[in-house]
Amino acid sequence: MVKQLHVISFDNPFPPNYGGVIDVYYKLKALFEAGVEINLHVFEYGRERSAELSKICKTVNYYPRRTFVNPFVGSLPYIVSTRNDATLLQNLLKDKAPILFEGLHSCFFLNEPLLANRLKIVRMHNIEHDYYRKLEEVESNFFKKYFFAKEADRLTRFEEILNHANHILAISPNDVTALKSRYKNVSLLPAFHANQNVTSKTGNGKFVFYHGNLSVGENDEAARFLVNQVFNDLTIRFIIAGNNPSAALKKAVENYPHIQLLQHATTAEITQLTQDAQVNVLPTFQSTGIKLKLINVLYQGRWCVVNNLMVENTGLANLCSVANTAQNMKTELKRLIELPFDENNLSNRKQVLKTAFCNQTNVKILIGLM
Repeated sequence: MVKQLHVISFDNPFPPNYGGVIDVYYKLKALFEAGVEINLHVFEYGRERSAELSKICKTVNYYPRRTFVNPFVGSLPYIVSTRNDATLLQNLLKDKAPILFEGLHSCFFLNEPLLANRLKIVRMHNIEHDYYRKLEEVESNFFKKYFFAKEADRLTRFEEILNHANHILAISPNDVTALKSRYKNVSLLPAFHANQNVTSKTGNGKFVFYHGNLSVGENDEAARFLVNQVFNDLTIRFIIAGNNPSAALKKAVENYPHIQLLQHATTAEITQLTQDAQVNVLPTFQSTGIKLKLINVLYQGRWCVVNNLMVENTGLANLCSVANTAQNMKTELKRLIELPFDENNLSNRKQVLKTAFCNQTNVKILIGLM
């Protein structure tokens, strides 16, 4: 018997070109390939519609995100109150299929009495209030800082709605631990991603690479840390790729001729740079969730230098060089820039990633819950 599933997505998952929607899209693809009929519900706000979703979903329903709502008023988190549409509820009530809520963002109807007898699964992409608290810490604009603080408080209270879920699927072991301290029926569902096979090149590259969406404060902070404290007195060529870098980052890069900032790199160009680099360097100052760019780098790149917050309890630490201070990162980069990435390194990486981050294996976990 063909299984059916409603999926509520916080954003249009195609193209899968940033963290959260990467997990959503490749999860949909794996479900389709496993024979599940998907009724997809998408809150849209700027990304173009694509016929690609109709190839893997039985139905695709679009709802406008209500972004005109004042983000500073109301008791509900802004990311939830703006994803509220009566037509969505009507569509969910057309059958009795299970419902997958993608992120706390999409959980407005999780405690809806009319859905009380439905199987409801929530995919948690982050501990959202922790994520927004960190955004507040690194933000310098007063109004944005105030919004992030208020949103973190509202998300802390709203998270209790998870008591209405039959299953809560965390994306990382750290998030499993955090959620299990507050809720029942929490389990791990590793991140879904674009990679089918490890494509890392053996041999040597000639530069170090960092990439991320630089409009996100955490990523811009990591890039500025690398420029100002790690590459400030190295001569190794360093490339940063990401949209919307801060003025502070652009100014910092101007001081160093061996550092290059690419502001409009395409997904294909980032993939090529990841593969060609000798070292991909990925520090983070936020430990919630799992960084999909880390998985991509391990599937596509050579050496990878990270800090503890990037790999703690992910099972991936042994595939990376872990350095927690600027000085330790400098030491590791100087060592690795000359060290060939060989067949033994490649074989070990394939074995670890095949076990922990295989889409076909992990989709069976989700189908089993249905």
